[in-house]
Amino acid sequence: MKIKYYLILLSFCSSSIFAQKDNSKDHSAMKKMIEENFVFAEKQYQFLEKATPSDSMPRTFESGHNVSSDAYWWCSGFYPGTLLYIYEYTKKPLLLKEAEKRLTILDTVKYYTKNHDLGFMMYCSFGNAYRLTKNEEYKKVILQSSKSLATRYHAGAKVIQSWEVTEGALKQKGFVGPVIIDNLMNLEMLEWTSHNSTDKSFAEIAENHANTTIKNHFRPDYSSYHVLDYDLNTGEVRKKVTAQGYADSSAWSRGQGWALYGYTMMYRFTKNPEYLKQAKGVAKFILNNPNLPADKVPYWDFDAPNIPNALRDVSAAAVYASALLELGQYTDGAEKQNYVDTAKTILKSLSGPKYRAKLGANGGYLLMHSVGSIPHKSEIDVPLTYADYYFLEALLRYKKWYL
Repeated sequence: MKIKYYLILLSFCSSSIFAQKDNSKDHSAMKKMIEENFVFAEKQYQFLEKATPSDSMPRTFESGHNVSSDAYWWCSGFYPGTLLYIYEYTKKPLLLKEAEKRLTILDTVKYYTKNHDLGFMMYCSFGNAYRLTKNEEYKKVILQSSKSLATRYHAGAKVIQSWEVTEGALKQKGFVGPVIIDNLMNLEMLEWTSHNSTDKSFAEIAENHANTTIKNHFRPDYSSYHVLDYDLNTGEVRKKVTAQGYADSSAWSRGQGWALYGYTMMYRFTKNPEYLKQAKGVAKFILNNPNLPADKVPYWDFDAPNIPNALRDVSAAAVYASALLELGQYTDGAEKQNYVDTAKTILKSLSGPKYRAKLGANGGYLLMHSVGSIPHKSEIDVPLTYADYYFLEALLRYKKWYL
């Protein structure tokens, strides 16, 4: 028995040693890949800077033309945020200067109260700026942005309302209090604000919203509906539908990414095991889905009718990669390895010629083949600012946590 035990132990130790050697080689390859991506990003974003008016933000590149937005488009914070990620890696002062120039365009958005996207707009931009520079003026912007976002909270339903329903299609369709799964991403700014100030009400709002979303937004398999409509006084769910997915009952791919990222992030701030359980459940749905391709870049909807000929959504893949790397920080063993390995596969896929643009092409964006909203016939198979943002965030996270 002792001989058998020692043979098993020796076999285990030997396999572990070889696994470490393989990891070491792979880490070397990953380090090289990350370096190459940031060298490329620095050069490529010079093209994007030149193509974007000085008073605007990049939005996409369609039909051979760059499309920009004003500061109040929900994606306005991703361009300065991405510049700051490139600066974080390269330490090139010109990148910080360009980011800070664009932050001035965003400053007045801190008072905006007409939608829930202030987290995307202000935390991805000013949040990263404060993290890297410790400029107290940036912190003040984040605090005010959180106050503005908190005005959209409805205590009766314990949710932050996503969209206004004062006019247009939403009103015609009978919506009262729409809340979308994307809204989880904006909770990060609220949590950060409570952790960096004396006002704990922001965290309470964030956690109430997260808890209500767990209760109502998910199916038994941990897939998420896109849009829920609430009675904002009672919290009654009036309907469960989609806006950007294939069908009300389908699993819109980027929406699953928002859920995965959102609950992983909420666990970071709260250490509430229910959030970790939810994140793991969403990860299981994504990673075990028979319609997830081998390169781990999902189709735009897991239930799209024309799979395998459906369009891929690179933006969803980038969100998955970043979220899975963080989820790996809160798990261990084979479970952790699965998350990290999947994220690595995504990053390798996105770094290849199928998804990453050539220098000087693609309007200056890094990644190709994202999908905004097929039902709205908007931003279909184009580069998108948030795909670049979460791609670089994932590369930085891998460098920080796994190299």
